[in-house]
Amino acid sequence: MKSADVIIIGAGIVGSSIAYHLTEAGCTNVLVLERETSQGKGSTGKSMGGVRAQFATPVNIRMSMFSIPFFAAFDEVMGHPAGYRPQGYLFVATKPAHMDYLRTNYAAQIAAGLQDVHLLDAAGVSRLAPELRSDDIIGGSFCATDGFVDPYSVMTGFMLKAIERGVELVRDTEVTGIQIDARGICGVETSRGAFATRTLVNATGAWAGGVARLAGVDLPVEPLRRMLVPTEPFDGVSHESPMVVDMNTGFHYRPEGRGLLLAWNDPQETPGFKLNFDRAFIEKVLTRGVDRLPCLEEAEVNPKRAWAGLYEMTPDHHPVLGPVASLPGFFVANGFSGHGVMHSPATGRILADLIVHGHCDLVDTSLLGFDRFASGRLLHETAVL
Repeated sequence: MKSADVIIIGAGIVGSSIAYHLTEAGCTNVLVLERETSQGKGSTGKSMGGVRAQFATPVNIRMSMFSIPFFAAFDEVMGHPAGYRPQGYLFVATKPAHMDYLRTNYAAQIAAGLQDVHLLDAAGVSRLAPELRSDDIIGGSFCATDGFVDPYSVMTGFMLKAIERGVELVRDTEVTGIQIDARGICGVETSRGAFATRTLVNATGAWAGGVARLAGVDLPVEPLRRMLVPTEPFDGVSHESPMVVDMNTGFHYRPEGRGLLLAWNDPQETPGFKLNFDRAFIEKVLTRGVDRLPCLEEAEVNPKRAWAGLYEMTPDHHPVLGPVASLPGFFVANGFSGHGVMHSPATGRILADLIVHGHCDLVDTSLLGFDRFASGRLLHETAVL
């Protein structure tokens, strides 16, 4: 039976980052199992690609503060493009409660050492996004190092470098069982036979709950559909525009190609593995979009170019990272609640440190541990898009 020091289930951006960071830590006997015939067919290839440090909790802010400089240096370090564009995130406030919220987050961001974030008055918002209807805008916040990456390219860069260092990627291989003995994890059963290991990492995104159940672990991660609508080529908004978030409705957009990419989190969406795009969503997102961005009235949308992907949600909108104490050798890297792409560099580093060294000083990993759900020590991230 073939064996590896570490087996990673899932070759999306998170699994690829973990594989790369394991090689950085000196662990190269790593096997990555991917059920699809090619990488990125899960949530990675369907992501909006946003990266930001404007979060509400210190642990998310710190994960971003590691990840964003990583993306900035990615092309040089990996020899592969990340597509990082630091065009910023602009949060737009129209109510005093919005500004109070942004001030609270700003204080947490400054306390964590973030230097590029600024609170804005209404005129400052309009300078950055002159296309917005501004009669009710009272202010906002902006971070210049926030922006976007190309998730598929980042995933590919991580994996190519990992393979170069000895990692093996096996595609078209579905994990059908997890083997356990008196010591804990001892291997996996797959559609291509069994593989032995004492260290197994679940990096399967929205499908993580089902994989965990194969090991008898109840992982509180559930899929939630998110839909994205690109416009046809459109010059009504600068192609250098930041990601703009209307805090009143949750509508947000960013430049994409020669047009815009439109998003809105429908509060009526229910959990489930729904991968179809619902055409009714176009009217919903455009209605909210035109209200804040009147020039959007002139943009054209082709429903055939729109798509749906899955967020992997946890009860507190924070990931579950690290070992499962009740099952030695079983590690989880799941539940990013929409932030898996942007936090993939930090996640890879954290998991590699925990696997190789047993600890990580990047963040307080106890906050993100699996046992927090049973003990009720939940975090609360409110800056979720």
